[in-house]
Amino acid sequence: NDTGAGKHWSDNEVRALINIWSDEKIQQMLEGATRNKEIFEEIARRLMKRGIDRDWKQCRTKYKNLKYEYRALQKENEHLGNPRRKMTFYDEVDCILRRQPLGPSSWGCESSSLLSGTKNLSDEIK
Repeated sequence: NDTGAGKHWSDNEVRALINIWSDEKIQQMLEGATRNKEIFEEIARRLMKRGIDRDWKQCRTKYKNLKYEYRALQKENEHLGNPRRKMTFYDEVDCILRRQPLGPSSWGCESSSLLSGTKNLSDEIK
């Protein structure tokens, strides 16, 4: 009975997770939540609709790891100015974490690969 707990996330799986994370409703739920199991269960359900089998714990861990890696790079940039390390999906995570409170149109992600590369996925589940 392999739970897949240590299973590597493919780029497509991470893109789908980030796409769901970028949803305004999900962001609002995550904003002040300390007990967020239900939120990550919802994220896991949405991933399942896209054919990606991940449980809520895997989704939460990946989300936390993406945020941690992003923040570590931010801190490194402050000190070095020019980062030596790169992070896959940095721009997408940056877009989500720096969003403006006015709504999706104000945070400038429309031109990023986050939305242009994954709009079709959200269309498929409608």
